[in-house]
Amino acid sequence: MDRMMTGAPRIGVVLSSGGARGVYAHTGFLLALEELGIPVSASAGCSAGAVVGGIAASGADLHAWSETLAHLDPARFWTPDPWPRLVWQLAVRRGRGFIGLSGTEAAVEFCRSQLAVPRFEACRYPFHTLAVSLGSGRKVMFSSGELAPRMVASAAIPLHYRPVEIDGDWYCDGALIDLAPTDALIIHHVATRFAGPEELTRLQDRPWAFLEILGRLLFGRRPWYLSDEPVSFHRCPCRCGAAVIVIEPKLPELPWPITEGGPAVQAAARTQTETLLQPYLAALLSNPRQQLPVSSAFRTDAVAVPEGACGDD
Repeated sequence: MDRMMTGAPRIGVVLSSGGARGVYAHTGFLLALEELGIPVSASAGCSAGAVVGGIAASGADLHAWSETLAHLDPARFWTPDPWPRLVWQLAVRRGRGFIGLSGTEAAVEFCRSQLAVPRFEACRYPFHTLAVSLGSGRKVMFSSGELAPRMVASAAIPLHYRPVEIDGDWYCDGALIDLAPTDALIIHHVATRFAGPEELTRLQDRPWAFLEILGRLLFGRRPWYLSDEPVSFHRCPCRCGAAVIVIEPKLPELPWPITEGGPAVQAAARTQTETLLQPYLAALLSNPRQQLPVSSAFRTDAVAVPEGACGDD
């Protein structure tokens, strides 16, 4: 969409990883954008962000999706092998054939049932998901083909899930999303951070504690755009001129794969997004590159991105 022809800025959305909590949080975030009247021109998501981003990009009703999440049974996306089989695989077979606790078939079918259209090409705006190819060891950005398996591939956390086979290769969680700016990017970052000793002590008493620890290790890398502030403003590191708005909400914990308490996470993300973006709404909807409080300087510690790589219009 050409901003010069329409008079409206193009706004892209990036949804981070974040486990079960991220699914609820990103849903609340997108509902807030809808309430504020902020149109989305393109989106990208990783892991939890890939799941919610795909649902939204397909044109599904977010309110109906929210209602589904409010009554979601973890068995619809999390089907770990019985403990006797797990012990047999690890102790007797010495790990032969063990590539993850849960299959992904149920998760793929669940996502497929929630989509308004089945393929990327039919989405209401461009959508991308990020996964890692086990064949090449590189990150792969999906933007075509069937949505559901590629959404789940992006969310297939190593050891939690078995990798997803797509076109003869195997894929798992991308862990970190790359940026794809337009005129402005809104990044909703909800990945779990490293915790202090007191929280780690409490963590040991939670169900599936080792999965929580693994998740913290996998997603512990700190992206360049984080500032530990509820909302912050940056310039895209590729020097395309796009404004980058980062929202880092304070959310309740939601241990994997628990869904009880998810609606509270969703409500918190929605309320905070509306509160944080409201003061900048006029600038965001008119000329975000010029009117948002973004420094003209570029972060010197940002990731190396070739100049113009985002495709400036």
